Amino acid sequence: SLASRQSFWAELNVAHLDHQNVVRVIAASTCSPAGQDSLGTIIMEYVGNSTLHHVIYGTNWVTAKRKDDGLGCGRESLSLAQSLHYSCNIAAGLVFLHSQLIVHLDLKPANIFITEQNICKIGDF
Repeated sequence: SLASRQSFWAELNVAHLDHQNVVRVIAASTCSPAGQDSLGTIIMEYVGNSTLHHVIYGTNWVTAKRKDDGLGCGRESLSLAQSLHYSCNIAAGLVFLHSQLIVHLDLKPANIFITEQNICKIGDF
């Protein structure tokens, strides 16, 4: 589909970028096995499976402690320090991307990955 092709090429557009707050593309290929309808393959750095969405909605390892949020849902509130840390990571990644004339068209918590070292990385272009 057109959307799939656009997404594939958008990911490749950032392949040359190297910044600690942007998921790094390691390799890519437009070759696919015979008989498969595939655009290609992109190999990206491993960032784990934690996202800011998981942290906000309390569905991940990052949210170890739980407390009642007043709405009947137990989830941990982000501390001010943690919120600032994540915000600075995201801002640094965006400043870098914009300096390279790259605009992320789908920036949302699910596309902010949090590594095991607690570093935010922007991905899923």
